[in-house]
Amino acid sequence: MRTKIYFASDFHLGIPDHGKSLEREKKLVAWLESIRGDATEIYLMGDLFDFWFEYKTAIPRGYARLLGKLAELTDSGIPIHLFRGNHDMWAFDYLASELNLSLHRAPEFRTFSGVGFYLAHGDGIGPGDHGYKFIKKVFANPLNQWLFRWIHPDIGIRMALFWSRKSRYVSTEKEKNDAGITYRLIQERITVHSKEIIKKHPELKYLVYGHYHYPVDEILDGGAHQVVLGDWITHFTYAVFDGTGLQLRKFEG
Repeated sequence: MRTKIYFASDFHLGIPDHGKSLEREKKLVAWLESIRGDATEIYLMGDLFDFWFEYKTAIPRGYARLLGKLAELTDSGIPIHLFRGNHDMWAFDYLASELNLSLHRAPEFRTFSGVGFYLAHGDGIGPGDHGYKFIKKVFANPLNQWLFRWIHPDIGIRMALFWSRKSRYVSTEKEKNDAGITYRLIQERITVHSKEIIKKHPELKYLVYGHYHYPVDEILDGGAHQVVLGDWITHFTYAVFDGTGLQLRKFEG
């Protein structure tokens, strides 16, 4: 019976190279297959790809195994939700129309089995990070998206992948060398945001985020759990809700 809801985030397929990305893609497909028997819904909480831009008649090359598995699962009746992250914010209608994914572009409140959830990718949330918040507005501007679409895909996608991979690789190395930096950022940004949300919505039990690549499950004042899902570059972690509680787990497959 399908009784569980699954959450995972930050796969960044495409980095650091095709071979390593393909290994992780196969692992992700294996995880999706392993949960298909009891998953009532699946939430992919952002940065599924390290770069994704949909032209009118072209999408980035690759990811055939993942895209096929996602289509197979939605065709079987399992709803799959994708929260757009900072690396795949340019997902428009292809994933929805071809794979039947539900795209989410902002944080959302959900209730599962009477339990209140707050779901968000996590980028640009909380105080600080003003430089990124400005860049996000630039990237989200419809005019800038229209202008980028006029660059030939062979040039535009290759150029964007180069900078995206370089940026993500540097960030990943920093996270490996000093996890304390990432945890401090979670406290300074995500935790501050969570406390503000809880003040307005004290009924919430779980606040679930991606983006920061470091798995965290901690209890805030009032008893709500703040859960950061980790990533599928170094941790391979996910969360599962069984109707009563949410647990962080590691996929060993």
